[in-house]
Amino acid sequence: MRGYHFLHTALDAHSRLAYSELLADERKDTAAGFWLRANAWFAESGITVRKVLTDNGSCYRSHAFADALGHIEHRRTRPYRPQTNGKVERFHRTLANEWAYARLYRSDAERCQEFTTWLHTYNFHRGHTALGGQPPATRVPNLSGQYS
Repeated sequence: MRGYHFLHTALDAHSRLAYSELLADERKDTAAGFWLRANAWFAESGITVRKVLTDNGSCYRSHAFADALGHIEHRRTRPYRPQTNGKVERFHRTLANEWAYARLYRSDAERCQEFTTWLHTYNFHRGHTALGGQPPATRVPNLSGQYS
């Protein structure tokens, strides 16, 4: 059975640490809930978010998303210019090559389960050229010793 999900991603520009979820839609309440979980995860990791850059999707222009951001500065990309959000776009390309289309999955459940494993590998074990061959977690003090 094929599944259809929307990928929501928050990526720290300094460390390239990524928080990402496969969700059922791109509605305002879904995006707001995603942001609350992402921000809490970054805070637990020792990252204080000061600015957020999103595309111009209606869910990110909503009052619900603005309320979820609270005092955090919100910037939007220029319309029809995905390269403005280059780090997230690159992350999604890497994700497509190394997870989504890297092999055939027997079911949507298997594909979704593999996503969390891939994301862990990306954050804690996969070297990044921009980080001198180190994984993102090495640049985050609260995570640098958690390579399991």
